[in-house]
Amino acid sequence: QVQLVEAGGGSVQAGGSLRLSCAASGYTVSSYCMGWFRQAPGKERDEVAFIGSYGSTRYADSVKGRFTISKDAAKNTLYLQMNSLKPEDTAMYYCGGCRYTYEGGGYYWGQGTQVAASS
Repeated sequence: QVQLVEAGGGSVQAGGSLRLSCAASGYTVSSYCMGWFRQAPGKERDEVAFIGSYGSTRYADSVKGRFTISKDAAKNTLYLQMNSLKPEDTAMYYCGGCRYTYEGGGYYWGQGTQVAASS
């Protein structure tokens, strides 16, 4: 059974940093594409950052240069380093693990972790 557990959310001042983690069990992060997504109240869930099974990355324009997605195979964990946080980054952040080794087949989801950046 696949389980993804996010941690690391919290409340920070604008300009601050947080590092989110997504610990996986029943799932090998190094073998699959994964992503971080966020959903603000009343809005849809949007992709923030994506990392392919071979390590290629892409980012939403709104976070480029500020956020970094990475995997640690030894810890079987996905990370999102978030720097220079802005109030508009406030949302629930979710870890998604691709169901297949290719993108487009849907995701397994974690329960989410709340991030709030205040001005």
